[in-house]
Amino acid sequence: MITVVGLGAGAPAALSRQAWEALRSGQPVWLRTAVHPTVDALREAGIPFRSFDPLYEQAESFETLYAQIVEQLLVLAQEGDVVYAVPGHPLVGEESVRLLLEKAREQAVPVRIVGSTGFLEPTLEALGLCITDGLQVIDALCASRFLPDQSMHVLYYQVYDGFVASDLKLLLMRYYPEEHPVYVVRAAGVAGEQRVETVPLYRLDRVPVDHLTSVYVPPLPADDRRDFAGLVHIVARLRGPGGCPWDREQTHETLRPYLLEEAYEVLDAINTGDDAKLCEELGDVLLQVVLHAQLANEDSRFDIQDVVRQQCEKLVRRHPHVFGDVQVADSAEVLRNWERIKAEENNHAPKQSVMDGVVPSLPALVFAMEVSKRAVKVGFEWPDLQGVLDKFREEQEELAEAIAQGDRARIEAEIGDLLFTLVNIARHLKVDAEQALHAMVRRFIVRFQQMETMAREQGKPLEQLTLEEWDALWEAAKRNSVPER
Repeated sequence: MITVVGLGAGAPAALSRQAWEALRSGQPVWLRTAVHPTVDALREAGIPFRSFDPLYEQAESFETLYAQIVEQLLVLAQEGDVVYAVPGHPLVGEESVRLLLEKAREQAVPVRIVGSTGFLEPTLEALGLCITDGLQVIDALCASRFLPDQSMHVLYYQVYDGFVASDLKLLLMRYYPEEHPVYVVRAAGVAGEQRVETVPLYRLDRVPVDHLTSVYVPPLPADDRRDFAGLVHIVARLRGPGGCPWDREQTHETLRPYLLEEAYEVLDAINTGDDAKLCEELGDVLLQVVLHAQLANEDSRFDIQDVVRQQCEKLVRRHPHVFGDVQVADSAEVLRNWERIKAEENNHAPKQSVMDGVVPSLPALVFAMEVSKRAVKVGFEWPDLQGVLDKFREEQEELAEAIAQGDRARIEAEIGDLLFTLVNIARHLKVDAEQALHAMVRRFIVRFQQMETMAREQGKPLEQLTLEEWDALWEAAKRNSVPER
């Protein structure tokens, strides 16, 4: 049997009676580390022990260190009962114990836990905190794996040196203002050594720390939060009593143009390669999502959690090759599985047409491309690219006939046929027709602006330019143009 004993937060008086009994049992005693205030009391009591401190110098990481400790303990347990002593309480913030319990179960090695007061209670006492609304406790060595909840009290332990403190500061400054007060607690519960220092977050790595140091981060007021939950709160406030008159007047219908506008501004930021602008515009799109969810929540229809939950479930369900045991050969098979799963999800409303579900309000070229792709799936397709090109020439001739006849309705229809055929040419060539036209229009704007500049430099009003002068300016602008990425 392995008896895991907690050495308490640091004061010998914090050791429980059962802990003292286990340490004095005569069984071999191994300490995770002898760098702990209580260890002097063990020496004074004449309790022999050995420690795993030499492994600290050899191990490449804490993960490797704890694995080595557990491996040695399990070997020792095969020879007889052993006591393994760790700082604090064995079940609070002790990764080596978690790993030991896991491996011991696999090998059917019995483990007994003997607790003492951990670091948590003395730390709360040192801070004068009475926690009634939740506390997040995080190991500073793996802080990046767990996002701090800005609405809760957050306590980081094992802030044992300046490097850990610096990494923790950089992480926290993503979620809290740099002036946000943090409390550095050292040797909580150890008489004569306990210290609590309050500093602004940006100075966290300038405070002396050691193996007995924890850092407490107070919650932010709701209006000051800058995480996703903070955004949801801010939108709810804007819509609530005493909020913004404009926001309170909005409906799903009145917000429609803003959602479309913000989406196009995201596309523009992508096209220009402006990361700062892209970040800002993605935030504007996110605001639209939260606004629509808030409107629905006010009518008890759904809320943002429903939106997030459904999307998570959908992504997991439609990616069985990632979250399940389905094997796929390539992205084409992924898409086929996606469509199959999507069809199964909609079994309650069988499609009467392959065109069911196409969104008519899509931009025209996107709409045309989606319709074309769906028609192709059931075999409505030219045999090759040449067939589409022949169709394009046919549509050109029909447009010319309509123009010659002066039939406005037919001209509009033939232009539509010609554009749809162009979309099919783009599909065959794996070109995004919408993107291609956007890129062409952007090129035209740049070149036209260059023409305006050249005309001004020549002292010629645009309205007075001859056709030949326009052509010369256009050719010059083309030569000066920088190809798009």
